[in-house]
Amino acid sequence: MHELGQSVWLDNINDGLIQSGELARLIAEGSVYGVTSNPTIFKNAIAGDQFTYPTEIARLANMGKSPAEIFDELAFRDISRTADLLADTFRRGSGRDGFVSLEVAPALSGDTAATVAEAKRLWKLVQRPNLFVKVPGTPQGIPAIEELIADGVSINVTLIFSRPQYTAVAAAYRRGIERRIKAGLPLDALHSVASVFVSRLDTSVDKELETRAAAAPDAAARERYLTLRGAAAVANALDIWEEYRSQFFGAVFGPLRSKGARPQWVLWASTGTKNPAYSDIKYVEELAGPDSINTMPRETLDAYLDHGSPSGNRLDPRLDTARKTRHALADAGISIEEHSKKLLDDGVGAFARSFDEMMAVIRERSAALAHRR
Repeated sequence: MHELGQSVWLDNINDGLIQSGELARLIAEGSVYGVTSNPTIFKNAIAGDQFTYPTEIARLANMGKSPAEIFDELAFRDISRTADLLADTFRRGSGRDGFVSLEVAPALSGDTAATVAEAKRLWKLVQRPNLFVKVPGTPQGIPAIEELIADGVSINVTLIFSRPQYTAVAAAYRRGIERRIKAGLPLDALHSVASVFVSRLDTSVDKELETRAAAAPDAAARERYLTLRGAAAVANALDIWEEYRSQFFGAVFGPLRSKGARPQWVLWASTGTKNPAYSDIKYVEELAGPDSINTMPRETLDAYLDHGSPSGNRLDPRLDTARKTRHALADAGISIEEHSKKLLDDGVGAFARSFDEMMAVIRERSAALAHRR
């Protein structure tokens, strides 16, 4: 994959992965070139009652730390150690490798000013050049992206589901770069990726296709719907890929690139296969291509290392096929844009619930310790 020009990142982080040396091994053998986290990943790690989290929560609570301060300490520990493990990859890389991501609290996604303030706080807390602060690509997140890029904060824009949403994200990145150039500020330490969520779209669209098939008047109509299952996510990703190439590898970005600006790399996220009827590496093999990143959950990474085989650039040669698929979906009454808007709302909500559940675990464990004292 790396020879093809695509970086593989791991979509997981926990203390056990770090302490055991497993993450260091994956990095050293060239299986992983970056790491992403999100509130659900942190919730699963901290609430799992394993590794060193219970001991650390108790230690920090004994010091009088609040639940919010305890989470900061735990996140800082895991993120900073991961950043340090990736430091050599970052130094050797082309500006696309060696990063770890930490997300702003999802509850802030509807507040531009609060998102900017929290992203700056996390940037200063971790103090690593290979950190990405994750900002959701919500309507309120778009101006935050511009502001943070202008201020020199490297950003991973997350929860992107559609071409119009992606286009707005790319434009915000360019505006931030332009503001830095106008202010005479350096660009050499500034990086960004745009995380396009993939498999969730198939899950959502497939349900509608099956509902429409069940209500179809005849077998031919049913088959028309059912043959489109599993096609929407990749077709949509290729639509975004086409826009990405236009935004950053042509005349639009040329003047900024000539002044030292880097492209905002496209990152394929949510690439674990959710439907067992599909290949367990469907969204890895079908989205292989240059100038891109694929962040994978551990199960998908292991599956790819076991039986995956990159077969060249699967992106540019399939743009026409993807376009036909999108037309077929539209003819079948499927609106990718409507699904994308709902998935954005659902994604923000799911991450917010995970964050709240994680904080509840920290509060409960802190309170239990205080009760025993």
